[in-house]
Amino acid sequence: MTAAIDTRVLIRAPRDRVWDLLTDFTRAHEWMTEATDMRLDDATLAVGSVLRFRAQNTERTSTVEALEPGRMIALASDGPGVHAVYTYTLTDRDGGTEVHLVADVTARGPMKAFGPVIRRSIANADGGQLEALAHLLTTNDNAA
Repeated sequence: MTAAIDTRVLIRAPRDRVWDLLTDFTRAHEWMTEATDMRLDDATLAVGSVLRFRAQNTERTSTVEALEPGRMIALASDGPGVHAVYTYTLTDRDGGTEVHLVADVTARGPMKAFGPVIRRSIANADGGQLEALAHLLTTNDNAA
């Protein structure tokens, strides 16, 4: 099993509002507690676009691996012996938007033995992203 996170949340907001916040990388730190100073290298979000950010006091990058605007984005990151893909999928559901996050994490080479520990660490660090995103979208100051 390589999924560190596989979770869903129903957000009482239209899909376009959820998508707009999900892809407003200047605000990502508000719901991605581990990421700060996130910025997109390109003017337009597209497959191959590079995101730069800081996490755990280290400069990092993610690349947009797949994109269906308004519906799905997959962000891939590589570290020493670790490849992670975070896929966010949005679906209209029950008067709101269901957001499904799968973080698939593969450890290679000498890091392979640490795969379960790495996945648990990622789950602990990033497992609350969707709840934080939902909170931002449903607080009074962010209501449409």
